[in-house]
Amino acid sequence: MTNRDRALAAAVELLGTEGLRGLTHARVDDRADLPKGSTSNYFRSRAALLDGVVDWMVRSETPQIESTFKPGSAEELIDQLCRLYGFMTGPNAVMVKARMVLWVEAATNPQVRQALLRGRATMASMLVPALAGLGARDPLAASDTLGACVQGLFLQQFARGEALDPRPLVEIIVRGALR
Repeated sequence: MTNRDRALAAAVELLGTEGLRGLTHARVDDRADLPKGSTSNYFRSRAALLDGVVDWMVRSETPQIESTFKPGSAEELIDQLCRLYGFMTGPNAVMVKARMVLWVEAATNPQVRQALLRGRATMASMLVPALAGLGARDPLAASDTLGACVQGLFLQQFARGEALDPRPLVEIIVRGALR
């Protein structure tokens, strides 16, 4: 892993465990065990660091997500999406929490909003063809609906501190999209 990637991984960890206030260039250097000033050399401003974080998260998650969207049936897609949810709320929970912090920041920060929209487009570029291949009437609307609902489930699960079963929601959306 490059020093730049170490800095980005540390920034994600700080965002996902301490929130936006915990994210400073110096704290990233410390968390990544990098020489002082390293993160600032890669990302001259906080905005540049946040932009880099979003792009790094997309690059990190894409292989796991991409392998999910190869369904042969609606049931396979539902199963794959539920397994992905388990990964996102289990081993990948810190990254999901970091993204949630960035969602809130995006409400008032256009640069973060644009970075998150790029990430959303990457996700849609994988899910929309899978839905279209299964015969969805409006694969983009179905993809957007799944994204919005799953984001809501993430919020509920992490805010409540208890596991939620995504299957009922995912089944309703996928089956509704394929009618």
